[in-house]
Amino acid sequence: MSWISEEKKSVWREPRGKPIPLVDSEEPELFRDAFPYVEPPKVRFDGKIVPQDPPDEIYITCTTFRDGQQARPPYTVKQTVDLYTLLHKLGGPKGIIRKCEFFLYSKKDREAVTKCLEKGFSYPKVTGWIRARPEDFKLVKQMGLKETGMLTSISDYHIYRKFKKTRKQAIEGFLRVVDAALEEGIAVRCHFEDITRADFYGCVVPFAQMLMERSRDAKIPITVRICDTMGYGVPYPGAALPRSVPKLVYGLHHEAGVPKEQIEWHGHNDFYKVLINASTAWLYGCMYANGTLLGYGERTGNTPIEGLVFEYAGLRGTLDGMDTTVIHEITDYYLLQLNEIIPSNMPFVGGSFNTTRAGIHADGMIKNEEIYNIFDTTKLLNRPPGIAITDKSGLAGITYWITSFLGEKIGEVDKKDERVQRVAAWVQEQYDEGRTTAISQEEMMEIVAKEFPKMKDEVDRLRRTRFFVPEP
Repeated sequence: MSWISEEKKSVWREPRGKPIPLVDSEEPELFRDAFPYVEPPKVRFDGKIVPQDPPDEIYITCTTFRDGQQARPPYTVKQTVDLYTLLHKLGGPKGIIRKCEFFLYSKKDREAVTKCLEKGFSYPKVTGWIRARPEDFKLVKQMGLKETGMLTSISDYHIYRKFKKTRKQAIEGFLRVVDAALEEGIAVRCHFEDITRADFYGCVVPFAQMLMERSRDAKIPITVRICDTMGYGVPYPGAALPRSVPKLVYGLHHEAGVPKEQIEWHGHNDFYKVLINASTAWLYGCMYANGTLLGYGERTGNTPIEGLVFEYAGLRGTLDGMDTTVIHEITDYYLLQLNEIIPSNMPFVGGSFNTTRAGIHADGMIKNEEIYNIFDTTKLLNRPPGIAITDKSGLAGITYWITSFLGEKIGEVDKKDERVQRVAAWVQEQYDEGRTTAISQEEMMEIVAKEFPKMKDEVDRLRRTRFFVPEP
């Protein structure tokens, strides 16, 4: 089997930056070589490599209150404002979390936008989201927003099968609403929905070139949001269009003429690539990566903002003033105020994300936490590392567990403490009776709370957050 695609429509062309005409046809282009539907999608390669070309600055944008609300019960106005405030704190004084987008359709949506605007924060900037309809655009004007996103679905799956239009008809409709926005001095963010199943040279580039011509004439930026709606994007060098994240980003800049500061990536996690695809987009010329808090979003979710924060730090070599301890506050808010259940192994936010379970790892943690902790989670996330207790943990391991949870609340505790020895005796009893699994965090909290009353408040708090199921 050849990995190399011979489909001309999928093979990368060296950018020339010249106008490319829109290709209209009676039948949709569905790329059946890549998307057979009755089989898993295929990753094809064209043997062409594009170079990394990152922008001078990169930023994070937020769709927690738009795409993120499509996967959970709607936020109340207060919850929206609270989370928006936490996003402001997390983004730091430089506004690394640059923008938030909001629905505008209901009275509650508009009230939430008004309340967020009243906060007076420079960042994240409050922006809207509308469908490509003139009557929807009136909502943006009424709210006094300076930027709005607009649905401009770009694949033939949407244009022909959903809208029942040709490419020419769909593009003409999109442009009418764009023109209306520009006449009012409003910046438009065109959401190229389902771009990873779209005809890059026959539809994507021609439409982007039309937008850039209007942007130059109006002297108002038009952002192209690259929407990997179904999570088909792949980061692999040499992968063929339309699935190649590097070629989509690089091509929009170098072929369609979209400035890097007007390119944004928006991904989904259907194939577990949501974070690496966003990072790849940054590396190949995209200034903005879009995400949601805790990755909530349609179906499998969007790029987790907390993940983007640490990707940013890794790529840039600095947090640029972002306050990562706010991630712990956000986690508590979802647990306490929204009654959400967060998977315990979810990076940075799960209850056990920095807990080691293997006995040999626990021994390393006791000697030096840096051996098995990803970074100083106490300093950066206000989350001390932990170890899971087994029959191999011993008094030292149990002492470490207790002090990591209670810290200064109980003063000095060592393995000679009778309370520690009683906990250790209970642990050993479990294994003497045939247990083969580690003692869970929940069980440890319960038994330690009986010996250390100051742990009881923490147990009660965690029960309220549904961190663990209470005893029957």
